Amino acid sequence: MFGVAVVFGAAACGSSEAGQAPPTSQAVPTTTASVPTTTFAPTTTTSAPPTTTTTTSSAPPSTTAVEYARNEAVYFSSPTGGFECGIISLPTRTEAGCQGSTTPIPPRPENCMVNWGNGIRVTGKGPGEFLCSGGPVYTSGVSAADSVLSLGDKVSSFGFTCKSEAKGVTCVKDDTGHGFRIATDSNETF
Repeated sequence: MFGVAVVFGAAACGSSEAGQAPPTSQAVPTTTASVPTTTFAPTTTTSAPPTTTTTTSSAPPSTTAVEYARNEAVYFSSPTGGFECGIISLPTRTEAGCQGSTTPIPPRPENCMVNWGNGIRVTGKGPGEFLCSGGPVYTSGVSAADSVLSLGDKVSSFGFTCKSEAKGVTCVKDDTGHGFRIATDSNETF
C-alpha cells in the first residue's frame, strides 16, 4: 500500500514575523480496495462400487407369465406347430384366435377380399368366426415360433381361456361361453 502525503506550507520573502506558526504537514488518510481472492479446492470423484443382486427362487416362474406373454398379449403355438394362437387386446376389440390350415372352410363372404379361412377367432360379440385377414394376427413377431402350449395346459387372459387338447385348441370367452375349437382336419364354432 502506498500512502499519499500532502504538504501545505507558506513561504514569505524577508524575515519571519512573530506569532506565525511554523509550516505543518498533514497526512491525508487513504484507502485501497482489496481484491477478493478465490481459492479452488482440487476436485475429486469417487464412484460407488457396482451392486450385484442375486435372486434365488425355489419355484420356477409361472409359465403363463414368462413363456406366453408379450406386449400385453398372450401368444402360443399348438403342440403340432400347425397353429399360431393368441389372446390380444386391440384398440377396437379384445379377442382370442388361432391361425393355420383347417378344414372344412365355409364359403368366403362377399365382404372379405383378403385371406379367408386361415383361422378362427372369438370376440365378445357372439360365437367364434372364421378370419378374414391380410396376414398373421396371432404371433408375437419373434423369428422363432411362439412357445408351445402343451397338451392339457391352458392359458387365460383378458377374459378368455385357451386350452390345448388332443382334439385341437379350444378358446372360449369366459363370461359368455362362446368360442371355437380348431384342428387340422376339423373345427367348430359355438
